[in-house]
Amino acid sequence: MVTTPQIRKMTVEEFEQFVLLPENADKNLEFIGGRIVEMVSNSYCSIVAGIVIGRFRRYLDDVQNIGWITVTDGGYKVMGERYIPNVGFILKTKYPNAPRETYIQLSPDLAVEVLSPSDNENETRAKVVNYLRAGVIVWVVDPDKQIVQLFVPNEAPRTLGINDTLDGGTLLPGFTLSVKDIFPE
Repeated sequence: MVTTPQIRKMTVEEFEQFVLLPENADKNLEFIGGRIVEMVSNSYCSIVAGIVIGRFRRYLDDVQNIGWITVTDGGYKVMGERYIPNVGFILKTKYPNAPRETYIQLSPDLAVEVLSPSDNENETRAKVVNYLRAGVIVWVVDPDKQIVQLFVPNEAPRTLGINDTLDGGTLLPGFTLSVKDIFPE
C-alpha cells in the first residue's frame, strides 16, 4: 500500500521568515490557510486594478485625503494571515502615517481583489471570509465576466454588472465608479 505524505502547513512565523529570503525579494507572496501563495497576474488584470487605483487617487485628491491606497506590493495582516490585495485602502484615522511595513499591522478598510487566471477559487473565498470577519469591505472584480462582487460585513453579497455603478458608501462618501469604466475594450 502506497501512502501519500501529508504536507505540513506553515506557521505565520515561518512564512514571515520565508518572505525575507533574498530569492523571494521580487515575489508577491500571500499566506492563506497555512500555505504560501505567489500572486501572479496578467497585463489586463493589472490594467483593471490600475483603473480602480486611479479613480481612488483622484477621489482622494479632489474630495478629501482620508486614507492610504496600496497596490500589489502592499500587504496586510488579516486574521492571522497575510494578504496583498490588488488595491487596498486604509483610513488615516487608523493609520495616520504612511505605512512602511511589508505587511501592515491592521486590516485594510477596503480590499479590491482582481481575479486573474492563476487565482484559486477556494483561496479567494477564504480571503473574502477572513476580510469580512476583520470588518473589511471587499470588491471582487472578475474581468472575464465583467462583474464586481460586493461584500460588506453584515450585509448580503451583491453582484454588479456592466451597467451598474459602484459607490464608496459611508467609507468613501461621494465616490462612484461605473462598472463599465473598469473594463477597457
